[in-house]
Amino acid sequence: MKGPYSAGMVSGVGVPGRELPLFERGRELGGRWSRRRFAGVVTAAAAVAAVPACSPAPADSRSGSRSDSRSGSASATAPAAPGATGKPSGPRPLYLGTYTSAEGGGTGIGLAVYDPATGAVTGRGTLTGVADPSYLAVHPDGRTLYAVDEGQDGAVTAVRLADRRILGTRSTGGAGPCHLSVHPTGRWLLSANYTSGSVAVHPIDGSGALGERTDLVAHSGPPPGPGRPGPRAHQVVTSPDGGHVLAVDLGTDTVRTYRLDTRTGRLTEVSWAHTRPGAGPRHLTFHPDGRYAYLANEVDNTVAVCAYDPPTGRLTIGEPRSTGAGGGTNYPAQILVTADGRFAYLANRGHNSLARYAVEAGGARLGLLGTTPVAGDFPRQIAFSPDGALLFAANQKSGTVSVFHVDRASGALRPAGEPYASPVAVCALPL
Repeated sequence: MKGPYSAGMVSGVGVPGRELPLFERGRELGGRWSRRRFAGVVTAAAAVAAVPACSPAPADSRSGSRSDSRSGSASATAPAAPGATGKPSGPRPLYLGTYTSAEGGGTGIGLAVYDPATGAVTGRGTLTGVADPSYLAVHPDGRTLYAVDEGQDGAVTAVRLADRRILGTRSTGGAGPCHLSVHPTGRWLLSANYTSGSVAVHPIDGSGALGERTDLVAHSGPPPGPGRPGPRAHQVVTSPDGGHVLAVDLGTDTVRTYRLDTRTGRLTEVSWAHTRPGAGPRHLTFHPDGRYAYLANEVDNTVAVCAYDPPTGRLTIGEPRSTGAGGGTNYPAQILVTADGRFAYLANRGHNSLARYAVEAGGARLGLLGTTPVAGDFPRQIAFSPDGALLFAANQKSGTVSVFHVDRASGALRPAGEPYASPVAVCALPL
């Protein structure tokens, strides 16, 4: 791993004008090499939608769907709708991802509500019928939830939130899908197959259901070598302007940029960006102005600022800098930026903290302000509430979700009570 850092140090992250070569090394947890122990991150959608409760309904029968005979079941109470001002009033929905095949894991997508004022979380049951839903995303209109089925026979599932009805499951054409996102048009679902190193595209119809896959792009890279397993697609996101799709590949130390044909659902590769050898890039997030992005490197325990050119989709990766995790073993998981672009937060697995950065020079630098204990073990994923007032952290090993109040002036985090218990918590999606 990268050499020790001082947990209290302040660093500036610059953006040089060159790209860096390739390398990647393996990761270990509990003495076993396992993709399952590391995969999956989520970006919280800004959609705010009420989710009325109803009786469980069976899944729709769909051509090409693996879920024809599956049914979703849930016990839930309807959260209140937003008030006239558009601000949350009353409990809001919270969806929780897990591994159903892991020891001590859940039985499906966890259902809960949270109080937007206090951050208190209350359980509301489980939506069954979705295997290994380790990553979740919501449609821009707030009506449909999407989940990966992170198995060898990878798939993605759509769930209608109004009645928690499973609309169908489609194959991703790869193994171990660990991330998905909805294109801003709301017409395409993008997913990253970690184990097979590929990116899939599925059409979304007017009901929110998924159609047959329109594209599957397999990544290529240097031949496997010591600690380099070959392509491992870890995340796929759309640039803020909607012009390009970017895929983060941990196994080849690259971020690939594609153009998506929004008529056909086909991807065309336009550029690659390389991290330094052995960085193991995991998660990318954009600054609100779209000219910079921030990259969490899982394997070498670093974070980097990237310059982004919207017209071409070209990403230039800057020099790696501290995660604030000190000298112990640490695997950075996910990085987020506040909606006003002033602060960034990084989930540190191993150090079990949330690093806080000041975003400086219009987005071109990150200044490390310090770290906050996450009050859990192995924070796999973090997400803001839609209003940005709360930050949720899914702690995989402790099986908990920690909630923090976010100070808008200083970016400081304050715990919102005790963590909420959720089996093998790997994803929290507050709406």
